[in-house]
Amino acid sequence: MGLFDRFRRPARESGPAAVRARLEGAMSKRRLRGWNPPLENINSLVASGGPRLLARARELVVTNGYAANACEAFASNMVGDGIKPSSLIADATLRDQVQQLWLAWTDEADADGLTDFYGLQAMVAREMFVAGECFVRLRPRRTEDGLLVPLQMQLLQSEMLPFDKTGPAANGNPVRCGIEFDLIGRRVAYHFRRSHPGDSTDQRVAVPETVRVAAEDVLHIYRPIDAGQIRGLPHVAPAMVRLFLLDQYDDAELDRKKTAAMFAGFITKTAPEDPMMGEGVADLDGAAMASLEPGTMQVLLPGEDVKFSSPADVGGGYEAFQYRTLLAVSASLGLPYHLVTGDVRQANYSSLRAELVEFRRRVQQLQHGVIAHQLCRPVWRRWLEIAQLAGRLDLSDPAAARMVQWIPPRWDWVDPLKDIQAQVLAMEAGITSRRKVVEATGYDVEEVDRENAADAARTKQLGLVYRTSPGETQGARATPARRPDPDNGSDDGADQSNGDDAAATGPATNRE
Repeated sequence: MGLFDRFRRPARESGPAAVRARLEGAMSKRRLRGWNPPLENINSLVASGGPRLLARARELVVTNGYAANACEAFASNMVGDGIKPSSLIADATLRDQVQQLWLAWTDEADADGLTDFYGLQAMVAREMFVAGECFVRLRPRRTEDGLLVPLQMQLLQSEMLPFDKTGPAANGNPVRCGIEFDLIGRRVAYHFRRSHPGDSTDQRVAVPETVRVAAEDVLHIYRPIDAGQIRGLPHVAPAMVRLFLLDQYDDAELDRKKTAAMFAGFITKTAPEDPMMGEGVADLDGAAMASLEPGTMQVLLPGEDVKFSSPADVGGGYEAFQYRTLLAVSASLGLPYHLVTGDVRQANYSSLRAELVEFRRRVQQLQHGVIAHQLCRPVWRRWLEIAQLAGRLDLSDPAAARMVQWIPPRWDWVDPLKDIQAQVLAMEAGITSRRKVVEATGYDVEEVDRENAADAARTKQLGLVYRTSPGETQGARATPARRPDPDNGSDDGADQSNGDDAAATGPATNRE
């Protein structure tokens, strides 16, 4: 063996030993002997623990400040002021007619009359956070109801579909957790309760207790975590136990502080019958008391001794413990720490940007795969069908009219100047299109173009010029100036270097 052969690294292990190393989590040695989770399907877990998990989640969001704040942050980032449609119909006149009719109908979409279509989206997002799912029943209305399009939406909470309703239906179809499937696994109906099981104000006697609603009239909005999952899990579920115990710990700490703030003294006497500190004062129960006045110099009697209460302090670890616990809660919820707690003391531009970029990727995944796919698109299809049947629209090609792009709300920039400059450079380099840049702000590019054209025509008619060239004042702070009078040749001191082109082209970022 050569000299260097002694130091040669051994060959990588292969065979059974390497396989055992990869499957260490399946071993039953001393450290893992007590770890024996049951191999259950997620549907079995939801069916058995769903009602209790749902009740605890609702109570936590109502009573715990961090959970309530996280719920609002989740909903506001998910839908904001609404995920709005942009029709892709080729006919511009028909497209404008569809968009205007949709905008008018959104105010009538709620069957309860409490909000509009985009407010219903926010309610669905909150239900996804709390209950993990939400049901939307599409309710066709009569023509005499006076609606622009005779269609409304009714939101139903998760409790309205019983978890324990499992077995064969009257027609032989299997029912699992309240959902009826056909023999090839398609959803055909939902067996809803007639009234909410926790609403004591509804005294109606429901006979029968549940009613069968066809699946084509029900939208089930939830995020499937595992393949084959049929009911949703609360988004707050991974952080529920930690939030509950942290709330109890905070309550105990508040009580300890309250006790520590109570100034109390205890006097020890050799003879119980002697007056306390030379006084004979007693409380209403007859117990001897001694008052302590400001500036008092009290001389104790022989044998008397005074001891004051001094509760133990929690120490300097409270802040670090709270921070680490809330950090784990934020990671469990998939929300940035500052959105859950409102604490931005340790945040800076770089950390906020890195955190928000990852968070927005997760939100965009839910916006596209859940809200747009399970809620917005089915509503758009049903709305087009009923609008055509009601005579509000004349669609020669209904399939083409279904083509629509759902635009989520715009994201607020961390650094607006840098982000806008980066978008301008990307457009000039051909990396992205102006349509995508505009839609990222939450607006329809065609609507923005129409507004720009209307603004340009109005400024030209009024003889106004706005400085929109690079390096000059832009936006709302621009100073309007009168165009030169052709009769006297005066320009009123205005800079006319851009002429009509500056007013017609709008902002410099729109130039080709």
